[in-house]
Amino acid sequence: MAVLTGLLMRPLNALAQARGTLFPWVPLLIGVGIGGWFSLSWEPGWPVYALAAAVVALCLALRLWGPEAGHPFVLAVACVALGVLACGLRVQMVQAPMLDFRYYGPVTGRVIKIDRSQTDALRITLDRLQLDRVRPSRMPERVRISLRGKVPGHAPFPGEVVMVTATLQAPDGPIEPGSFDFRRMAFFDRLGAVGYTTAPVVLWEPAPEGGSVAKLRRDLALALMREVPGDAGGFIAGIMTGDRSGLSRPAVQALRDTNMAHLLAISGMHMAFLTGFVFAGLRMAIAAVPPLALRVNGKKLAALVSLAVAAFYLALSGANVATERAFIMVSVMLGAVLLDRKALTLRSVAIAGVILLLWQPETMQEPGFQMSFAATVALIAGFRAVDRRVVAGHLPTWAMPVFTLVLSSVIGGFATAPYAAAHFNRFADYGLIANLLAVPVMGSVVMPAGAVAGLLAPFGLAGLPLWVMEQGAAWIIWVAHWVAGWNGAVTAIPAPGPWVLPLVTLAGAFVVLLRGAWRGLFVAPAVAALVLWVGAERPLVLISADGGLVGVIGADGRALSAPSGAGFAAQNWLENDGDMVSQEQAAARAGMQGPVGARRFDVAGLTGMALKGKGALALVEGACAGADFVVVSVPVPDVPEGCLLLGPERLRNTGTLALYPVPGGLRPEPSFGARRVWSSPRRPEGLAAVIGPKASRVASGQ
Repeated sequence: MAVLTGLLMRPLNALAQARGTLFPWVPLLIGVGIGGWFSLSWEPGWPVYALAAAVVALCLALRLWGPEAGHPFVLAVACVALGVLACGLRVQMVQAPMLDFRYYGPVTGRVIKIDRSQTDALRITLDRLQLDRVRPSRMPERVRISLRGKVPGHAPFPGEVVMVTATLQAPDGPIEPGSFDFRRMAFFDRLGAVGYTTAPVVLWEPAPEGGSVAKLRRDLALALMREVPGDAGGFIAGIMTGDRSGLSRPAVQALRDTNMAHLLAISGMHMAFLTGFVFAGLRMAIAAVPPLALRVNGKKLAALVSLAVAAFYLALSGANVATERAFIMVSVMLGAVLLDRKALTLRSVAIAGVILLLWQPETMQEPGFQMSFAATVALIAGFRAVDRRVVAGHLPTWAMPVFTLVLSSVIGGFATAPYAAAHFNRFADYGLIANLLAVPVMGSVVMPAGAVAGLLAPFGLAGLPLWVMEQGAAWIIWVAHWVAGWNGAVTAIPAPGPWVLPLVTLAGAFVVLLRGAWRGLFVAPAVAALVLWVGAERPLVLISADGGLVGVIGADGRALSAPSGAGFAAQNWLENDGDMVSQEQAAARAGMQGPVGARRFDVAGLTGMALKGKGALALVEGACAGADFVVVSVPVPDVPEGCLLLGPERLRNTGTLALYPVPGGLRPEPSFGARRVWSSPRRPEGLAAVIGPKASRVASGQ
């Protein structure tokens, strides 16, 4: 009995000895609650939140009056429940109408954002909307419109009220079951509709006079792109204002293929470069004036000024989620300087994580959040370990910058690689080399020159620092194109299952936060994540939500039924397969027979037909006679008896349909199965549990 008691008390004793170092577990535990909430396929009601609130209250009571040995456990449970409560509160804060029908007509609204789509089309986001014949209770709060018109119209500017004739619809859901849910992201961004226009934009009301931040941001971006032409100017405008509209699509792709897209995103690194330069420069300036240095605390004054600069940079860059995250982390670290604490510790990163998770819990699902925190935590833990065991007293002073650069790139790349591969389905094989060539230029040339240009611009002396920025940006763009052009620069990675990234995160937490032999626990979740990733099952057949595209896995990869059309779905399906071919190449693969408008395919002992185009309706009867199921892209008023037809009417309620092989046929899995507050109101109905041979359906009278 004594032995058993000792074994049970060992974890409690270990936790008691670790008191004061357990706070970094808090954001991880809050994240467990958030992750559990997002993984639900149904929308929690008030009983769930009442239970979570009761759990938090009970845990706090036990923390105040319960035995001390149990304090860490009750606080852990409270953190998980707190994550659930944060999600519920956030939903109530952001909930806004989503368009529940397809709209075509005039759209009037105020321009609040200008960016570019994946197809390089200019996009505008509008608020304060007016839609023809739409009641206020159904009016979206924001819409985003791609400008595809060839007739030149008014060039939109932030703050202006514009009018355009556009086609709008609710944001789409997942492109396949279990994939990224754009509709969920749009819900939390209060984006109630997306669409496009081929008509010119008309100015309805000019932007109000005055110095709004949006106007300043757009003015600065345009001025930078006029002063520095080409991709270099687009890059500079992107890192200074968040406006990437001036950067060409090939340049963006090259940055992604070399794992340098983080240089374009205004995130922690940019904040660190800018505030670090201001902090160090101001401290040196104060120290250079002895009477001033003796009368003020140069370190704290520099921290205050750096904090103000960071806040201005946040507003100037558009205050997107990545920049907000970076600002919070920088604020926590500068606050530590003001309070005479160590600025860069796991505790300061944990504080930033807690603030972000409770404020915007949905960001935990985003790759930017995951990658930035993984890199920051890994760099702090890695340099702490190396400083104790390797660096101290062993490296000459001149070698330290090189050693720091290489080690930070290796640690950061290793920490973010699983998340980048999972979200973007690619691994940049030469990303380390590209970052070693580009990051020093970013930190020592581009960002300092940007800060100097900002200081000298009011005096008309920004020309020289802008020229320096141009040279640095041109070098970074050149490195991206050069390295991306190397043979084997990118390796395609299949999409993982839903448990892979949580297990990877748990393994990383065990390595960083546990001490001694307990770190060995990381092996279990790491191995489990690898096994689940390698063994992830991809759908044998994928059918697009409009019925216009079918993809079937064969010996050479997924064969597509059409070389064009539904391009976004095709691209994502292939990327999730870990396949880097184009849609046209995938359509030429073996596995599909017949003309483009009537493709035949054989899967799992069944025969399918994919009909598309103007003549599809006339081919339905013949296809039904010779196939076990038929996919068609046009409405069919009279379905032949005994025919399993997957057309727009049925697919509209299922979303993209995935088919998996099972005994007796294929098991369908719809994309629109979840019943969350952001999900499509359409529900898959009348879908058979298994799609079997036509002969068996006819025999059973189905």
